[in-house]
Amino acid sequence: MSDQRERIEYLEKQIRRQDKLASLGMLSAGIAHEIQNPLNFVINFSKLSSKLLKDMMEILDDIDGHLSEEEREEIAEIMNDLESNMQKIEENGNRASSIVRGILLYSRGKDDFLETDLQQLIHEYVWLSYHAVRANNKSFNVTIQENYAADVPLVHVIPQDLSRAVINLVNNACHAVFSRAKKASEEPYSPVIKVDLKKEDNWIKLTIEDNGIGMSEDVVAKLFTPFFTTKPVGEGTGLGLSLTKSIIEGKHRGKIEVETQENEYTRFVISLPVTK
Repeated sequence: MSDQRERIEYLEKQIRRQDKLASLGMLSAGIAHEIQNPLNFVINFSKLSSKLLKDMMEILDDIDGHLSEEEREEIAEIMNDLESNMQKIEENGNRASSIVRGILLYSRGKDDFLETDLQQLIHEYVWLSYHAVRANNKSFNVTIQENYAADVPLVHVIPQDLSRAVINLVNNACHAVFSRAKKASEEPYSPVIKVDLKKEDNWIKLTIEDNGIGMSEDVVAKLFTPFFTTKPVGEGTGLGLSLTKSIIEGKHRGKIEVETQENEYTRFVISLPVTK
């Protein structure tokens, strides 16, 4: 009876937490929508400024004979710096805009399959997860190694769901390497997370691997069970991997596999079918 009461209390807490997350989702959607407008201005004016810069370079070419060698070198250096800055502004503006679109899709909760650049989506959410972990613990750090094959085609996926799966796996990888780094008896240790994306026959394979604490056979057996977690109280709901499995195998007709060895590594492999 006591166990049943504790279970009910636990589920009630989860429901309250989900209600808070739903409210947070609505707030995030509103913020994302408001951010998108100034982002559009940043991107558009960056493109316009780049065009004006090219026009100015053409004008300077016309008067090149009236300038000293020193003046030409100084102007060329300034123009190169300006061009580089404009490219960085546009690149990061587009990246921020893509993240905002992802937040809006996520908050709407629509299961729409969209033709998606997986490299862009995975890269964005790998680093979004990393920075979120860093925001909560400034002492955390890890080397992230990314390898994206050039022949990976656009794939029809549900972007907001697949991004959630990526975040769940990277969050777990961050937790695993951070847990190992905190071990007092550990030899000199360099936390590493590897992200690999490639095409094999009619499958797209995403591998997320960490050199963290690994898992025992008992933990692996329960890994995708709802509410099962090895994290301390308050740090995990036990729903992340069960939801990830549902997203990959249920919604995307894919596969998720895990390979691990205690105190060595954990490797998750997601396989998604190439659909046309």
